Amino acid sequence: MKKILIPIMGLTFLFAGELEIGSTMPLKDLELADISGKNITLATAKGDAGTLVVFSCNTCPWVIRWEDRYVSLANTYAPKRLGMIAVNSNATRFGGEDSLEEMLEHAKNNGYNFPYAQDPESELASAFGATKTPHIYLFDGDDKLVYRGAIDDNAKNAKKVDEPFLANAIDALLAGNPINPQTTKALGCSIKFK
Repeated sequence: MKKILIPIMGLTFLFAGELEIGSTMPLKDLELADISGKNITLATAKGDAGTLVVFSCNTCPWVIRWEDRYVSLANTYAPKRLGMIAVNSNATRFGGEDSLEEMLEHAKNNGYNFPYAQDPESELASAFGATKTPHIYLFDGDDKLVYRGAIDDNAKNAKKVDEPFLANAIDALLAGNPINPQTTKALGCSIKFK
């Protein structure tokens, strides 16, 4: 992960940047409050074949356009031993529209069939370098990052997707083939860090 010092108004801030391909999954044991009422970690959400981590939320228009694909991806790949978790890192909104109660309602209304958890203090998003919702990170069975970025090339219409980046990456991972591309640009709303 690149670390960049950014001067802003006389102060210098450290920005870690996004996880680089080949990086090990960070903070696997960080406890996240899940909509199930239990705590969950990335270690418990992972699958034998790999793990998909989706930084998401309840209200972003980009998430709303893409989240039907979350469910279809889980339906397709969970039986193939791929673990999946959606993580809400909008810490400044946990008292309102991204509260656990609102997340539970949102998950029910949209047929979520995977864990959906809150990231305390946006720690996980910071460690990953995630900045958008949705922002996708795919890890192999050894917890190494193999793909990051967008789900596909058409948020507006699943039927008009030309490049299913994530599905292609998962298929290649499961087949033991090289993933190309390994990175794409994540499009979406900014994560609301504290």
